Amino acid sequence: MKKITIAIDGHSSCGKSTLAKALSKALNYIYVDSGAMYRAVTYYFLEKEIDLDDKKAISKALDKIEIRFKITPHGLRTMLNGVDVEKEIREMRVSEMVSPVATISSVRKELVKQQRKLGKEKGIVMDGRDIGTVVFKDAELKIFLTADPEIRVQRRFDELKAKGLNVDMETVRINLLERDHIDSTRKDSPLRKATDAIVINNTLLTPQQQLEKTLELVNEKIKETAS
Repeated sequence: MKKITIAIDGHSSCGKSTLAKALSKALNYIYVDSGAMYRAVTYYFLEKEIDLDDKKAISKALDKIEIRFKITPHGLRTMLNGVDVEKEIREMRVSEMVSPVATISSVRKELVKQQRKLGKEKGIVMDGRDIGTVVFKDAELKIFLTADPEIRVQRRFDELKAKGLNVDMETVRINLLERDHIDSTRKDSPLRKATDAIVINNTLLTPQQQLEKTLELVNEKIKETAS
C-alpha cells in the first residue's frame, strides 16, 4: 500500500502525540515527536545554563545536540546525545521554558532540518505546531487538532500526576495558556492551521474514536493519491 506523510498540528495537550502514536502503530509508520525535540533542546539549555539572549552560545550548543528516538518495551523514548531524557523533558521547569526556546530562529531551523531528514522516505507521522505549515508543507494529510481549553488543562494535569510530578491545577492552567499565546504569536513559524488541514475537535471524542476518524481520512487520502 502507498505510504503518505501525515502532519498533525494543534495547541498544547490537545492529544496530538496520543493520536500520532496510535496512527503510527496502526499504519506501521515512523512516529516523530517534534515537541519532544524542542523539549530536549530546552532541557540541554537549562542544564548547561545557556543564556537565551546569547546567540553565539546557542549556536555552539546546537552543534553539540543530537536527538534520536528509541523504541523500548516502555514505549518511545527521547534520546539526547545518547542518553534517555524522556522523564526529564516532561518536568514543569522544561514546560515553562520550551515555548520561549521554540521562538528562537536558529533552534527552529536546526530542528526542522533534522525533522525533514527523518521524513524523506514517507510513511511518517509527525506532530507539533508547524508541521503542516513549515516542516512538511506537501504532506498528503494535514490534521489540526483542537479541544476546549479546560479539557486540555485537565488532560495535562492528569498526565503530570500520572508521572508522579507534584503540580497544582492553576499552575498547569497558567502554563498551558501562556504556551498557547507564545506559540500563536511568535514571529518564526507561529502555530496556525494550514489552509488544507482538516480540523478535528476532540473535546468529546475518546482516543479510540479520534483514531478511527483519522484512519478513515488516511484511507481516503491514500485512495486519492493512488488514483
